[in-house]
Amino acid sequence: MNKADNNIVKNYQKKVKLIKKYNKFYYNNDSPKVSDAEYDKLKREIIKIEEKNKFLSKFGSVKNLVGSEPSGKFKKIKHSKPMLSLSNAFNKEDISNFLKKINNYLNNIKMKIEIFSEPKIDGISATLIYENGSLIKGISRGDGETGEDILENLKTINQIPKNIKDKNIPKILEIRGEVYIGKKDFQSIKDKFANPRNAAGGSLRQKDPKDTAKIPLKFLAHGFGKIDPMNFETQSEFINKIKTWGFTTNPFNKLLKDIDDIEDHHSRIEKMRSSLDYDIDGLVCKVNNIKLQSRLGNTSNSPRWATAYKFSSEKASTKINDITIQVGRTGAITPVAKVEPVTVGGVVVSNATLHNEDEIIRKDIRIGDYITIQRAGDVIPQVVSVDKSKRKKESKKYVFPEKCLCGFTTKKEISKTTKKEDAVRRCLRGFECDFTAREKLKHIVSKEAFNIEGLGKKVIDNFWELKFIRKPSDIFNLDYYKIQNLEGWGLLSINNLKKAIEKSKNIVLDRFIYSIGIRHIGQENAKILANFFKTPEKFSVLFNQSKRKKILTNLEELDGIGFTQVESIENFFSNNTNSENINSLMAVLNISNSRKINRKGKFGNKNIMFTGGFEKMSRSEAKTLAENNGAKILGTVSKKLDYLVIGDTKPTRSKIEKAKKLKIQIINEKDWYKLLNR
Repeated sequence: MNKADNNIVKNYQKKVKLIKKYNKFYYNNDSPKVSDAEYDKLKREIIKIEEKNKFLSKFGSVKNLVGSEPSGKFKKIKHSKPMLSLSNAFNKEDISNFLKKINNYLNNIKMKIEIFSEPKIDGISATLIYENGSLIKGISRGDGETGEDILENLKTINQIPKNIKDKNIPKILEIRGEVYIGKKDFQSIKDKFANPRNAAGGSLRQKDPKDTAKIPLKFLAHGFGKIDPMNFETQSEFINKIKTWGFTTNPFNKLLKDIDDIEDHHSRIEKMRSSLDYDIDGLVCKVNNIKLQSRLGNTSNSPRWATAYKFSSEKASTKINDITIQVGRTGAITPVAKVEPVTVGGVVVSNATLHNEDEIIRKDIRIGDYITIQRAGDVIPQVVSVDKSKRKKESKKYVFPEKCLCGFTTKKEISKTTKKEDAVRRCLRGFECDFTAREKLKHIVSKEAFNIEGLGKKVIDNFWELKFIRKPSDIFNLDYYKIQNLEGWGLLSINNLKKAIEKSKNIVLDRFIYSIGIRHIGQENAKILANFFKTPEKFSVLFNQSKRKKILTNLEELDGIGFTQVESIENFFSNNTNSENINSLMAVLNISNSRKINRKGKFGNKNIMFTGGFEKMSRSEAKTLAENNGAKILGTVSKKLDYLVIGDTKPTRSKIEKAKKLKIQIINEKDWYKLLNR
């Protein structure tokens, strides 16, 4: 791979990693990190990169991403039919292309396609399975392929029929819909949850259904999964029928005849969205004829017969009173506009992100400016534009501070691969910076890391100010006698915290590596590193400066670990305070070895590398199958490699040539399937 292609891959992988992170927060945590508009923009960027650089197909595709893995709190159940995501349309041209693609696929450009439309509610997806009219299963969306068994919690929702009495009901009937909380109902519980979606998601994940029953959940039915026998001809017929069976459907569902009809209805629903008792972010357009739906089928992640026609982001005008900076766990310096409180999308907003220094310069944003902000979901709003006509003559350009809140000079790093300057200023002191250290502690106790219940962000802030916790190991040496004197801390809450902390001392190596917050090392990278080091003792060698260089050279061979990750690890452990903090943390923990990998399969103890795209499976699936059969996956061709598996779609010629020179066994796609007995 040449240097230009290598840069494309790294940029692509960075964006894919980010969208996977957003998926997890949205689907598993019910806590979106970005607005729908920003998420959609990122996804379009990735798809454009894929379409322009076909060689990226070996990495799979962002089009295959649906939801996020189930949390593991409930029993997992595989969906009878995948719960796919929808493609997005943002304007009339997108809808026109959607209709054209349908006609082209059906090879009939003159066919009049009737569209069934429904408001796209922002709730929690769930599917209900009835057998001979009795509700037998209730499953969450999960990752689209596998969800969680939440039947007992779903049964607490009055709008979900437990039994359907009709002699013509199909033997198997799967009803899909959204669980949500109305805006009015949310007002009575808003102190306990961030937003209605968060409340609905959290309620469905209660271990005790009695706790779920206390929350005013509702269910809106809109689709189906498996139906046997299928005795409906159209989507509209299906919706009308299930209404007679006791299901609630959206009163604004409508049949539409053409693109002008769609535009008119989309505009009408968008204008009335703020008056509805639930949040919606667009209009779902489905081919009404169910036989045509079946003919059209699905792509790898979305149905060809449906799309989500999104609304524009909600906006409001306000004034910037001040601009402050925040320091993140990686040292990133983020400017935040303190604005006159304004209601956007039903939420009072007083802060808006300014992203970075370059963004402030590009938009010429100043203190005292009147601005337009937009918000979607519960994330911090962003500044869309500045009304310079209202700017006062004495207004001065905002000068971005070159020093961190800790007083030390920040830097914009220059990538050694792209040679470009980073848009974000950073404090590079790690745990030496109090502001970075505090954010790192919040990451360490988070759900994806040590998962210490009762030790959330606000508690960390409080304990930090009281100097109870200043470094990671302090978490495990808390003075509980001091805590009991604090307001809001009783004997029960202290005992619960103590138990949670003691429990978290037992941690698997990959989770530990992720928790310490090395920049560019996410959960997947952490698993790769844990499989490489195998034990905490071997991981500890990174503290040794003289031995670290050799280890980092070996890391570059791993599939999924690139130069950026290796450089980040070097920078992290080169900081003595970072190393001392992590070393002292390891001393109070019981870190178990990385999860055992099967080494007795067909590829036991063999090193395998993949190049090129595959016809029947993604590169990720091929990699997983190889690992499940005992292989170790490498990212570069070297003497250590046992097999180079070549896909039929644009394999990298240089890798093949190098493998031949090193006399490494090369396996084509056809023989790969034979080895797997597929």
